[in-house]
Amino acid sequence: MVLKIGQTSPDFQADSYSQGEDKPQKISISAFKGKWVVLFFYPRDFTFVCPTEIERFSSLSSEFAKENAEIIGASTDSFFCHKAWYESDARLKVVKFPIISDTNLNVSRLYEVLDETSGTAFRGTFIIDPNGILHHITINDMDTGRSVDETLRTLQALKTGALCPAEWRPGQKTL
Repeated sequence: MVLKIGQTSPDFQADSYSQGEDKPQKISISAFKGKWVVLFFYPRDFTFVCPTEIERFSSLSSEFAKENAEIIGASTDSFFCHKAWYESDARLKVVKFPIISDTNLNVSRLYEVLDETSGTAFRGTFIIDPNGILHHITINDMDTGRSVDETLRTLQALKTGALCPAEWRPGQKTL
C-alpha cells in the first residue's frame, strides 16, 4: 500500500512508553478520534540527532495542544529501552507524550518509514486530522533532523482550511 494525502491513516494497536509508567500502555490512532495527531518516527534511542527533535517536540507541546493536537513519537526500540533513555537523559525527562515501541516493526511498515535492512525507522512525520485523514507526510533520511517548528506551522496552516502561501504564519492573511 502506498500512503497518500487524503486517505484514512492506517490504524494500529501498539505498546508505548509514557513518562512515569512501569509497564507498556496500549495506543492506537483511532483512540485519538476528534483530535489532530502529529505522529513522528525517529531512528533509535540513545543517539545524537533524535533527542534534539524529541526535545523540541516537548518544548512546543503546549503550542500543539492549543491546536487540539496530540503528539505521538515512535521508534523500533523496546519499551524498556525507551524507559531507560527517557529517564536518564535530562533533555527527555520532561517529555509527556507517548512513545510507541515498534519492536515488531508493524507500525513502521504501515507508515512506510521502515528501513528493512537495518530494522530502523526513517524520520517520518504525519499529520492526521480529527477524522483520521492524512494531510501531511514527510520522510527524512536518518542523518537529517526535521524542523518541529515547520511541523507546527504546517498543522496551523492545515487547520485554516484556506490557501496558505509560503512562510504563512498564524495571524497572516490567507489567499
